[in-house]
Amino acid sequence: MNRSRVIVLVAAVVAAGLAALLVRSLLGGGTEKSKAAIPQPQIAMVDVAVASGDIPAGTALSPSMARWQAWPKSNAGETLITRQMAPDLAAALKGTVARTPLLSGQPLTTANIVHSDAAGFMAAQLAPGMRAVSIRISEESAAGGFILPNDRVDILMTKQVSDNPRTYSSKAILRYVRVLAIGQHATQDKDQNTALGATATLELTPRQADAVQRSELDGALSLALRPLGDEGSQVASTRARAEDDSVYEGGVAVIRYGIAHAVTNPNQNSAGE
Repeated sequence: MNRSRVIVLVAAVVAAGLAALLVRSLLGGGTEKSKAAIPQPQIAMVDVAVASGDIPAGTALSPSMARWQAWPKSNAGETLITRQMAPDLAAALKGTVARTPLLSGQPLTTANIVHSDAAGFMAAQLAPGMRAVSIRISEESAAGGFILPNDRVDILMTKQVSDNPRTYSSKAILRYVRVLAIGQHATQDKDQNTALGATATLELTPRQADAVQRSELDGALSLALRPLGDEGSQVASTRARAEDDSVYEGGVAVIRYGIAHAVTNPNQNSAGE
């Protein structure tokens, strides 16, 4: 065979081999190179207390309303309640209420919940649009001291209407009113049966508050304790809060079964109820 032909043949074989290797590399063939394992960065976590469901503002918190959830430690500010700070979640939530509405999974902080001995506790207890008003009470005028925070009461006014003979009239000026506090007690302690104090703080609409203050000047006010679960009168309470129609110009309205009945002048009505 001619020497030049041998050289050309060898060159062609080498070129074909190089072309095959090039095509294989372009198609992803060949031996896969071992990839070096890249260590993933470890994020430090901490358990924080979060709401286990939606919680309206002013709701008294219980252990069932919160749970622990892992949270990046770098994002856990000083206001969050951590397991390290408060290992006993039930003890941490005792005597607290939601200052603002809380969404499910939202962290509980020292800003959105408040303790009963804190300055903003009473404001957090109030429903939107309501006012806290205090009246003077005694053991006799407050059901013997058996009225506790969050009880519902009727407000009665008693006044003298005649000197000779001496006669008095008594009537209910408001019904199904929520008691916020008795004296300085704004929460009911375990096994507490009575609460003694010189004042009762009530949750009223602005116009109801005006009526109670005027009625306190006209006569002596007393509280009548309502039974637990008295759902029939809740209709009246809801109506009074929504429409704020429990007080009319020049008088007070008595709420009966969700219907407001106007009294033209508390001083002119001597009929007891």
